[in-house]
Amino acid sequence: MMYVQELEALRKANRFRERPLFDEALTDLASNDYLGFAEDKTLFDTAVQAVEQYRYHAPRASQLVNGYHPLHAEFEKALFDLNGFEAGIVVGSGFLANLSLIEALPRKRDLLILDAQYHASGVLASKLVDADVRTFAHNDPAALEEILKAGGYRRAIVAVEGIYSMEGDLLHPEIFDVAERYGALLIVDEAHSSGVVGEKLLGVFEHYGITPGPRHIKMGTLGKAMGSYGAYILADAEIVTFLQNRAKAIIYATAPSLFDTALAHAALMRTQESAAPLRDALDRRMVLARDFFGTDVSSPILKIPVESSVRALELKRIAEEAGFLIGAIRPPTVDSPMLRIILRANVPLAEIEALFTLLKEHDV
Repeated sequence: MMYVQELEALRKANRFRERPLFDEALTDLASNDYLGFAEDKTLFDTAVQAVEQYRYHAPRASQLVNGYHPLHAEFEKALFDLNGFEAGIVVGSGFLANLSLIEALPRKRDLLILDAQYHASGVLASKLVDADVRTFAHNDPAALEEILKAGGYRRAIVAVEGIYSMEGDLLHPEIFDVAERYGALLIVDEAHSSGVVGEKLLGVFEHYGITPGPRHIKMGTLGKAMGSYGAYILADAEIVTFLQNRAKAIIYATAPSLFDTALAHAALMRTQESAAPLRDALDRRMVLARDFFGTDVSSPILKIPVESSVRALELKRIAEEAGFLIGAIRPPTVDSPMLRIILRANVPLAEIEALFTLLKEHDV
């Protein structure tokens, strides 16, 4: 009975959250499985075969004890080779990766600068640091430069996202220039852009033609476009070595799942083999959304603002009754309620168009 009042307040504000089990027959346009890999049994079988080669099928310990495994090392090398980085390290989840980076890298007299819409995991981690912490106006290079040019810090660390998970907008390319001009470390959270943009679907570095340098850090997750679970950090070897010595979320956590690492490795190879058709499928769905709603759609994340949380939940229910699963995103996750629709590459265009038609019929 300790939290009855708080729970009731959440219900009254239409902010109460549950963990429903959804019917697998629904057309899924809510998950971050951008490429449909989470239902690809060929990838699953490949991962099973990879794990079966070894005596152990679980990591059993921290990476710094005896949990680090050849499957981890092989995947890391594939990642940093493909992405043009010097080194990499696998991490248990995107949340832990952000916690590792944000908690470990900023030290006393440093300046940590987060985009105003940076992921909650990074915001939480920023509460743990000794550095000065600032935020800048969302995706605004000029606002970032105003903070950096004021000086007064030993080292600056800037954290941004490749594609922002709620807005669906791409990182402004000038932010790379601003960070480089002031010698700042730049963390790019590519959770929603890796596997989604770029000629070979490698993310915003590739999309903008940015050659990774010693002050660039790329974080990516495996539970979205890769259809698996876990995360990775790519950076200069010095930074990766520092993280494995100072990042508590790496040192004190069991190493990532062997199966999920093998599954993500298989998915990564698939993106390289099939990048052109996968990218074309995503592009065609984005064009459909632009044509239907007359709005800019720069990623497979379609954001549709609605007037209230009640309306968002109502539209989610209507869509579900018609066979579609979509996201109803409410405060405090976002400032204003919205529908979030993922334009997944493996969902037929006709089904996506049917959902859009349904929403139009209900005045969206």
